[in-house]
Amino acid sequence: MEDNEELNQELNEDQPIEEGSGIDDSQDALTKVTGMYKDWFLDYASYVILERAVPAIEDGFKPVQRRILHSLKELDDGRYNKVANVVGHTMQYHPHGDASIADAMVQIGQKDLLIDTQGNWGNILTGDRAAASRYIEARLSKFALDVVFSPKITEWQLSYDGRKKEPVNLPVKFPLLLAQGAEGIAVGLSTKVLPHNFNELIDASIKHLKGQRFKLYPDFPTAGIIDVNNYNDGLRGGKIRVRARMSQKDKNTLVINEIPYGTNTSSLIDSILKANDKGKIKIKKIEDNTAADVEILVHLPSGISPDKTIDALYAFTSCESSISPLSCIIEDNKPIFIGVSEMLKQSTDLTVELLKAELEIQLSELEEQWHFASLERIFIENRIYRDIEEEETWEGVISAIDKGLKPHTKHLKRAVTEEDIVRLTEIRIKRISKFDIDKAQQYLDSLEEKIAEVKHHLANLIDFAIDYFKNLKTKYGKGRERKSEIRVFDDIEATKVVIRNTKLYVNREEGFVGTSLRRDEYVTDCSDIDDIIVFTKDGKAMITKVDSKTFIGKNIIHVAVFKKKDKRTTYNMIYKDGKGGPTYIKRFNVTSVTRDRLYDLTPGKPLTVVYYFSANPNGEAEVVTVNLRQVGSIKKLKWDVDFADVLIKGRASKGNIVTKYTVKRIELKEKGVSTLKPRKIWFDDVVRRLNVDGRGELLGEFRGDDLLLVINQKGIAKTLVPTMTSRFDDDMIVLEKWNPNKPLSAIYWDGGKERFYVKRFLIEQGNREDLFISEHPKSYLELVSTDWRPVIELEFPKPRGKDAKPNLSIDIEDFISIKGIKALGNQLTSEKVKNVNAMDSLPYEEPEEQEANEIEVVDEEDVSNETAQSKKGSSEKPEDPDIDDEGQTALF
Repeated sequence: MEDNEELNQELNEDQPIEEGSGIDDSQDALTKVTGMYKDWFLDYASYVILERAVPAIEDGFKPVQRRILHSLKELDDGRYNKVANVVGHTMQYHPHGDASIADAMVQIGQKDLLIDTQGNWGNILTGDRAAASRYIEARLSKFALDVVFSPKITEWQLSYDGRKKEPVNLPVKFPLLLAQGAEGIAVGLSTKVLPHNFNELIDASIKHLKGQRFKLYPDFPTAGIIDVNNYNDGLRGGKIRVRARMSQKDKNTLVINEIPYGTNTSSLIDSILKANDKGKIKIKKIEDNTAADVEILVHLPSGISPDKTIDALYAFTSCESSISPLSCIIEDNKPIFIGVSEMLKQSTDLTVELLKAELEIQLSELEEQWHFASLERIFIENRIYRDIEEEETWEGVISAIDKGLKPHTKHLKRAVTEEDIVRLTEIRIKRISKFDIDKAQQYLDSLEEKIAEVKHHLANLIDFAIDYFKNLKTKYGKGRERKSEIRVFDDIEATKVVIRNTKLYVNREEGFVGTSLRRDEYVTDCSDIDDIIVFTKDGKAMITKVDSKTFIGKNIIHVAVFKKKDKRTTYNMIYKDGKGGPTYIKRFNVTSVTRDRLYDLTPGKPLTVVYYFSANPNGEAEVVTVNLRQVGSIKKLKWDVDFADVLIKGRASKGNIVTKYTVKRIELKEKGVSTLKPRKIWFDDVVRRLNVDGRGELLGEFRGDDLLLVINQKGIAKTLVPTMTSRFDDDMIVLEKWNPNKPLSAIYWDGGKERFYVKRFLIEQGNREDLFISEHPKSYLELVSTDWRPVIELEFPKPRGKDAKPNLSIDIEDFISIKGIKALGNQLTSEKVKNVNAMDSLPYEEPEEQEANEIEVVDEEDVSNETAQSKKGSSEKPEDPDIDDEGQTALF
């Protein structure tokens, strides 16, 4: 007790109380962690880092893994051992419980590299746990026996209780840490080394030995699609994006065949159900048919876009995840952070050193065998064994043999020792009597050949190591091809793919918008992560997040969901600039603003009022009629104004003058058409997405009603609206702007009739998909062309003993007329066909399309005051009365 009081007193004295700390002298003071507490913490932290959580660079194992492998080697007799027995044997070396050993062993076994498993070892795809250790069995794999163990070059140490010897590090001759990956949380640091592909690691090791550059990227056992642009060689700050592989089975069903690393089918399905409950996505039901391979069926309600749902699954569920690697390993008994490339280099260099050590031991053993075989031959051939018949003492025997050997040992590579002579005395009489000089010489010759071979390997160690790695790949690389596809991901904007899960309402007079105003006017469906844009009658605008109730300003004239960077939605507006001011007309876009800030679309004078307002999603420009009040001697009281005559400028521009006189009302006369230029759309094959940024192949210029034509290898043609969220599968063979007047030509194999058929057809209706080959399971599409006048060439096989039939060229336009998409078509030929080749099409001039009148879109904000008077306006002086209630505005 006295010692504790002294210790507490010492600790309290180490930490003085600062002035102004608010702590009274009577209260307990804050103390530093010093003395034995500090030492204990550092000891514990060091122990966890070095002995539990972080793998060693030398062999890629954590201590528990190393001890499990060592135990399996000690128990190895070629047969399976109960995992419970292995766990019990490992406890001789590992100072922790059986549960931790069993869990570590299951993790090694599930990686399917070092342990040959038998029984239910769990499933990394479904997350099912392994059976109890008494029910499952294991033995070392052939790969582990070849690569992991070499007792003669292993450094040994005493086990924790001093009763046994265990390896300090196993002599692993392979970059095992990178192949299996590792994850651990210690005190103050953690590690996360991602698994890499077996064959790619071997190829990289060979490249390193040849002095060539290499790149390493992860490969996951759950497959999936990965984006490695920010991998950063596995160092801190790197990131990998992983996606499930999903495709569209039919228009109402999605199928997930591969899942991201770190998830399983159960957790993935749970995340999808949660997103559905929150209204982020809409699904009908989910089926999990996973067995040996993943198969999750996601059934969609009718009317829900599969493409948009795929994006939403990536945005709101575990179908896409981000993994941050952190390559921390133990080297020279301390943790260090190095990249995976440096890890592979060190592992490869260590493998070379281990191979060298094994070769040197092998050379020493061969030379020792050659030395004793030579002594044995001299001993027997020269009958030296007879010289010991008269000797009565052991020393005399040794001396006699030594004396007899001396004349014949000049060619030996080392001196004869007493141990050599003792071994000679142990040769049995039966062996001496059956000694064959020729066989002995052959044995010596074979040893000399082996010695020369080992010396050659040592002299050409790098070539030997390269051959060693090539042999590993040949022996064990089959079936270990890359599973995760490397691809550049497109960024998915959550606001564009979220399902509209709530309704937006507006109280125009009071100036409120929100989702809780159910008694007021319904505006549109929206999601809870959307932004909305609101315009008021006094020429103000605001963008705000969807909420239950938000005040904007009284007399709201327009509410809509806001699309960021939207350059096509155009707002047409006519307003009076303050009390008695002139009337202006303007067209503008709103691409980006600060949320919850009130913007003035007019000069901001008091009593400014908006006479006319319209929002046009594709830049439409209508015609309106301006009606003036009869005041004074105004001659022209009514005329039309066409918004197409007004340039689209920034939202802060003042606009053009319509009139200086008092406006009675403005009426819509004629709805407008789009005044924007057709939108150029490209297809980026890397991310397999459409874009308007000029990346990839230009598909054409698209107006509002233009569609895309997509044809896949299954013989399905579909036309669809070109949206930036559209997805395109890997089996797509045609993607272009759809021309309804241009026929499609297809050659396909009919599985039922076992003949090639050709057909020529038009797609008569847009926004649909059709199968244009026969539905027989053995039918397949051979060739499809969207040219006006395609030509094909038939190549026939060469019969035995006969000349091949000459190739046949066919003009498809002459061969068959245009028929319906469901028509069978004409038989191409009754003979066997080797190949169907597409040739250069015949010339054809497409009819030119008449271009609509287009006007320029000015994206920059023009904040200068525009004082040019409209040509249709009058030059007489305006009067300044207030607008009466009867006709002050006509809202569209």
